[in-house]
Formats: sequence, C-alpha cells, structure tokens
Amino acid sequence: MLSRFTFCIVALVMCYASFFFYPKWKHTGTEATISCDVSGYYWYLPSIFIYKDLKHQSFKDSIINKYKPSDTAFSQGAQCGNGNYVMKYSSGMAVMFSPFFFIAHELAGPFGYARDGFSLPYQFAIQFGGLLISIIGLWYFRKLLLLFYADKVVAIVLVLLVLGCNYLNYAAIDCGMAHCWLFTIYVFILLNTHYYYQAFKARYAVRVGLLIGLAMLTRPTDVLSCLIPLLWGMERINIDAIKNRLVLFARHYKSFLLAIVCAGGVYSIQLIYWKYVSGHWLYYSYQDQNLYFRSPNFINYTFSYRSGWLTYAPMLALAFAGILPFIKYGRNKVAIISFFIINYYVVCCWNIWWYGGRAMIQSYPVLFFMVAELVKVCLQRKIQLAVLAAISVILIYYNTWLICQYHRYGLIITDSMKKDYFWRVVGRWQVPEEAALLLDNPDLYEGKMNDPHLFFEDDFVNDTGSKYVLNAAGGKTLALNEQNKYSDIYKAAFTDKVQWIRAEATFHCALKEWEEWRMTQFIVQLENKGNKIKENMIRVHRLLSNGAVKKVAIDMKLPAGDHDKVNILFWNVGGDVIYIDSLKIWSFNE
Repeated sequence: MLSRFTFCIVALVMCYASFFFYPKWKHTGTEATISCDVSGYYWYLPSIFIYKDLKHQSFKDSIINKYKPSDTAFSQGAQCGNGNYVMKYSSGMAVMFSPFFFIAHELAGPFGYARDGFSLPYQFAIQFGGLLISIIGLWYFRKLLLLFYADKVVAIVLVLLVLGCNYLNYAAIDCGMAHCWLFTIYVFILLNTHYYYQAFKARYAVRVGLLIGLAMLTRPTDVLSCLIPLLWGMERINIDAIKNRLVLFARHYKSFLLAIVCAGGVYSIQLIYWKYVSGHWLYYSYQDQNLYFRSPNFINYTFSYRSGWLTYAPMLALAFAGILPFIKYGRNKVAIISFFIINYYVVCCWNIWWYGGRAMIQSYPVLFFMVAELVKVCLQRKIQLAVLAAISVILIYYNTWLICQYHRYGLIITDSMKKDYFWRVVGRWQVPEEAALLLDNPDLYEGKMNDPHLFFEDDFVNDTGSKYVLNAAGGKTLALNEQNKYSDIYKAAFTDKVQWIRAEATFHCALKEWEEWRMTQFIVQLENKGNKIKENMIRVHRLLSNGAVKKVAIDMKLPAGDHDKVNILFWNVGGDVIYIDSLKIWSFNE
C-alpha cells in the first residue's frame, strides 16, 4: 500500500532529524532534551524516585547549577502559602515519561553516568520516548484515516503532516514537549471513539475515558477532547439530531458513566498531588498566566511574525481551505468542526499568545480530516491537483528551511521577530550579518551612500567623568558597566535636507551577551525645536563576538518635515562592561 510505504519514508525522516540532524539529547543547558518546559513536566520523577523530596525541593539548586535546564533559578515550580514548592505543569507528562525514566535510571550506573535524573541516559531516554510515541501515533493516524479515505489520500496527508508543518519539529527534535505525545493520545481517542460507536462495547468506553483523563492530566484545557466522543457520528445540529443524541446517551448511560469515572480517576492523580503539597485539592500553578475568554488573540496568535501559528506552519491553512468540502462530503462533521472551533478559540485566549503554534499540534489528528477532504477533492481534477502539489512543495521547502534555521543556522529568532527582518531572510540561507539589526530597527540601508557628509565626530578625548577610561593609544574610551549604565547624550546640530543619517561607533566586549534584554542599546533620536520626532535603536551585541573589536552602524530614514538636532546615546541594560570609541554621524542620500 502506498500509505504504508509513505509512512516508512516519513518515519525515517523523523529518525534522521532526531538522531543525526539535531540530536537534542547530546546538547546541554536550555538546548538539552530535559530543559525549559520539558524539565518542568519531568521534575516530578527525580523528585519522587531519586531525591524523595516532592515538597521541599532541597535538591533543586544543585541540579539547576549543574545542568542549567532553565534560564531562571527554578522556573519548574513556585512556593505556595505553606512554604512547599508546587510544580507549574500538571503531572501527565511525568506519567508518560516514567517507563523511559526507569529504564534510564537502571542503565545510568552501569554505563558510568550519574544516577541523578539529568545525565545523558535520561536525556536520551526522554528523546527516544518522544520519537517512539510520535512514530506509533503516526502509524495509528494512518490506520484512522484509512477508515474514511482512500490509500492515496492518506499517503499524501502523511507527507503534508510530517514534512510540511511544525509537527516534524515537535515529533522528532523537540519531542520531549507535550505536543507529539498528545497528538498520539488524540489519535487513540478518535480510533476508540469510532470503534465504540460501531459496537458500544464497554472496553472502548474505558479506553476513551482513560485517554481523556490522561490528556487532561497533561494539559488541563484538553478536557475539550471530550467533545469528540460526545458528538461523534453527528452530521448536523438540529432538534432531531440533538434528541437522537440524548436518546443514545440514555440508552448507553452506563458506558458513558464508566468513561467519566475512568477520566476522573486518572485526573485525580493531580488532585492528590496538589492536596499533598499545597494542602488544597485545587491549586492554580500558572501564576500570572491565564485564559482571557473575552479577548482572544486570534490575529496575533495566528499571524504574528513573532510566533504566529500560520506564519510558521502555513500548511495548516489547508485545513481552513478544507472546511467547505468537509462540510459537504465529510463524516462526523459536528464533532470535527466543533472541536476545531472551540479548541482554536481556547488556545487563542491564553494571555501569553506568543507561545506559538505548537499548542495546536495535538489537534492535528482532527484538523487533518479537513486537509484529507481537500486532498480528496483535488485528486479529482488535474488542475486542482497541480495547484495543491505546487503549494505543497513550496511549503515543505519552507518548513525544512525553518527547522534548519531554528536549530542550526540561526536566521530564525522567533522571540524577537519583526516583519522587516522576516521578509529579509525568509527562504534564504545566507544574508549580510547587518540584517540582524532589522530585529530592532526597521531602517537599514544596504546600498552605497551617495553624497555622504560627516557632520559629527567625537573620540571622547575632551569628555570627563568616571565612565571615560584611558585606552592604549593615550586617548579615552567610553566604558559602560553596572555602575555606569548610561552614556552622556551626544548632541549634533542637523538641518540637512537628505534622505538618511547613519551613526557609527566602534565597540568591544570581552563576552558576547546572548540575552536580548541585557544587550547594549545604540540609540539615535531626531529632534525639532526640542520635540523628539523619531527614535531608532539597535542592540549592538547582535553583531559582536567574544573579544572582537567591531564598527557597528545604525541607520535612520528621515521623515518629511523639519529637524534641527540629532542625539546619540548608549545604554548598557544589564550586561558586562562594554567599551565604545569613535562616534561618527553621516548624512547621505540613496
């Protein structure tokens, strides 16, 4: 069968990405498999089975200092009112990680690694576990789709899913994250729901209940997965359809109650944990992160350059394009479309919307029913198929480029992404390093300066104060550090009617600053009669390296109207000492 062959190919791609392209388990710090959010999911296991300290977390500082799994001291949990530490994330992932954790714990000692929960065997085990679960989920997703669609359609859908969107990254590289595990859970919810409605046997109800409970235990908002079994089989919403569904519930109420009991039993793990640690059966551990149902961030979540779902996974636009054919020809319409709309709404309500499109991945087993329907329709006409093929090839290339840039080549910096920088680098493999300045400043002139006029120059020789230090040449250098964060404001009269100005200075730092918020800022302000009419800023550490001496320039495209002054200042926000020399300002035309 074509879909079986396709599955083998895409599974090999996933294995290559996980073990050869970017073996995350070999990395350290926040790039390790067990780091950032994953370390928060996982923290339950070493707390219980190695350190026997689920409440007080007295071991946490030694692990943070040794392995540095997070940027902050202890982001995996926070103290509650009784002084104990409560884990931020629910325990579902720890439950699913546990078989791989136990295997790693048994093997770590014999292979010469620390049995501390974070050494290489544990990193590899969690990475391997995520990949294995992803491949299993993909295999059964294929079996699910074959219940409704032809083999050729299913083969194409597998290619679009694995090669064309962010599923590949989270199923093969960042597979310690919850999303690929939840993807597989949703596949089994869908399969067992289908089999339940075929025969109404209790074993399928038990499985559905346990799976929904595990989804909730992993991510509480995945309680929405219950919409699938509740609405499965419905093709329309009207009075008769609702009455028929209520009659069905009444006829099979025992199996529905059994499913609810099973789901509640699994979720009780979290309730027991909260009671044990905090003293309360319910505890909100996400602190200042909340759902705001009255103000969903649809536009930002979906299209922002920072982390927009469809900006970085445009293949899923095919799900939107497939809604109409799915409504016309698809099966189980009410369950599929209701879940899609409500889940999408809830995801967009999370106040830190910039967590990105990864939150939609677990819903892909549902969304790709609409993609499959679109593929089915396109296969009926050569022109439609050709258009779909062309779009798919472009989007597969784009997804490959994104993964390569994010993990190896560094052109994608989603947390800082701006429109101008995105369109300057998208699809390219090399750009001038100065393009990175577009992350801060939309004005970047890359051509030759015409009619250049140097109208300001300062080597700081005549400047006084503790921030100016002697240099090897006998002159002075501006040194900004913890005590002197701000430079003086360097003012230059300027009335030239030109198109651009460029300020340039020479910078030197012993250590490059990687944290964006700590980077030194180079600021240029344009004034007229004491009023600031424009300000541009760049973070100079974007272009600096350890110990290097480098000239860095900031451009400003002049707005229409009058101006009479240019101000330059520097701000070392929070990094190590940085030295600055030879400030110059030019005016020029394109």
